Amino acid sequence: MDFLKTAPMRFLLLVTSAWLVIFFLTRTVLLLTHLEEAGSGFLSVFAIGFLYDLGFIAYAVLPMGLYLLLCPPGLWRRRGHRWFLQALLTVSLFAMLFTSVAEWLFWDEFGVRFNFIAVDYLVYSDEVLNNLLESYPIGTLLSVLAVLAVALSLVLRKAFNAALDAPLPPLRRRLLNALVLLIVAGLSLQLLSQDAPRAQGGNAYQNELASNGPYQFFAAFRNNELDYPQFYKTLPPDVVAKQIRAELSEPNAQFVGQDPQDIRRNIDNPGTPRKPNIVLVTIESFSAKYMGSNGDERNLTPNLDVLRKQSLYFNNFYATGTRTDRGLEAITLAIPPTPGRSIVKRVGRESGFASLGQQLGAVGYDSVFVYGGRGYFDNMNAFFSGNGYRVVDQSSVDESEIHFKNAWGMADEDLYNQTLKLADADYAKQQPFLLQLMTTSNHRPYTYPDNRIDIKSGNGRDGAVKYTDYAIGQFLEQARQKPWFDNTIFVFVADHTAGSAGKEDLPISNYQIPLFIYAPKLIDARETAQLASQIDLAPTLLGLLNLDYQSTFFGRNLLQDNPLPPRVVVGNYQHLGLFDGKDLAILSPRQGLRRHDDALTESRESKAQANDPLLTRAITYYQTASYGFKQQLLGWKAPMEGTPQVSDR
Repeated sequence: MDFLKTAPMRFLLLVTSAWLVIFFLTRTVLLLTHLEEAGSGFLSVFAIGFLYDLGFIAYAVLPMGLYLLLCPPGLWRRRGHRWFLQALLTVSLFAMLFTSVAEWLFWDEFGVRFNFIAVDYLVYSDEVLNNLLESYPIGTLLSVLAVLAVALSLVLRKAFNAALDAPLPPLRRRLLNALVLLIVAGLSLQLLSQDAPRAQGGNAYQNELASNGPYQFFAAFRNNELDYPQFYKTLPPDVVAKQIRAELSEPNAQFVGQDPQDIRRNIDNPGTPRKPNIVLVTIESFSAKYMGSNGDERNLTPNLDVLRKQSLYFNNFYATGTRTDRGLEAITLAIPPTPGRSIVKRVGRESGFASLGQQLGAVGYDSVFVYGGRGYFDNMNAFFSGNGYRVVDQSSVDESEIHFKNAWGMADEDLYNQTLKLADADYAKQQPFLLQLMTTSNHRPYTYPDNRIDIKSGNGRDGAVKYTDYAIGQFLEQARQKPWFDNTIFVFVADHTAGSAGKEDLPISNYQIPLFIYAPKLIDARETAQLASQIDLAPTLLGLLNLDYQSTFFGRNLLQDNPLPPRVVVGNYQHLGLFDGKDLAILSPRQGLRRHDDALTESRESKAQANDPLLTRAITYYQTASYGFKQQLLGWKAPMEGTPQVSDR
């Protein structure tokens, strides 16, 4: 161990020891905030966490280590270089303290360590930076961290001087030490992964705490798109082909694809086709639990509680994912959440799908995506414009028509005003419209116009939820005065819930969202407990129109009697699930298979095999979706001009 007594290695050991202490304290604080949920077994959390801490350090300090070991002795002994190393120590302490605070804020928002969400936020730095500036006292926070880093650096001054006063090894020894650092970094990359040595399954809070935030960030950056056959359990193609057809064989469906795993089918919706307008509102981060009619006593949703009684309301409806792009993907393309990034964000491969907008555009609708923010965020502009929509976003709107905006976009009421203008314009042209909206107000920093509700702007989620409800109420009140109202279907659905973290990898109750279909002149008000998810919305809307079409949707028409077994598909960017109303199957990287029996109550976890019928169904959905995307089987094929409705023949 003589090499640890040399100046470069002692300095490196000083830096890494300080980092390890910060990592330990971060893990401890995060644990204390969720002590009850994390349960027992803290020793393994800290032991495995220590391995991840070392794994991150092994390659994070590699550039610094190589510099220290290859630095010429003449430069090393200069006073200016000594000051440089002092500054380097201080900056490294500031960086780790900053990371620790960032982890705390991220954990507070999402209930997990850094993951792919943090990677995405780094890409869209303008919105995220403005959001942080509007949500937290960033200047004060950075100043405190800087002072703390300098103070810690001074506390370590004695150890710093001792390290730099240690002898310098000869060049041969330094080169050998550099080789050792490279080997250790390489081993770290090979032996550690996002899922090992931390466990798959079990208590999700413990698994998150046992990791290292910076390590998770870089791992998510490397794995933002996961190849399904490489990382997940697969079944033989003939088994999958048979099962997926059993899952999608509605009475009015006829498969037409040549590939056995091609789900393309002709849908014959009986009845005379009709062309009501559709206003499809996707609400940011709206959990079903916020509604007063679901038991919340804070009176946050008076308008939606009334609307529930006037609508076709689905009270057993689930989001497919945990991010806005996942919700938009499911609603627009009716596809399960394949691992890694959503299709919305697969730049260069996000276009040309048989979307809801394409289907309606083919029969004369004006399909418009209307977004309260800037559409380049999450690649929304490219996705929607490449799939049959024209796009109206914040950048399309004159500033004089925006009365309030924050980091994420204009207030919901301004978005709805733009929607009314678009609807009026299409009505004047006698063109039916699909206006597919995405709101932004129910998002941190939770700010909105003053004097709208009885909760002050910027005071947290409750106010944003109540303002969201207020804006919907005002929008519908104005829409009822329009000549196009009676022939319009209004749909209100969330993109995802406000928080999906829990003790399990996929806590199914945290994916429940509301779905309202409101058209008092067209659809009778009632409530249904049918199990359904966002991928079922598009085929249900096309069914309401009695429209025949060629489908690549994985969803089903919820208003049609069929013998298909119930299911919803849910996931995050790694774990993929299928819930049948009682039990939950989970697919994980490295061919992990689990099931949670009585998932909404006791949620008893056990390992499972691929021949378990529930697991077979789950594998089938995700394997087929990934195969269809890769083989370009989900693309839009415009109907031949003059092709009659099947129902009219």
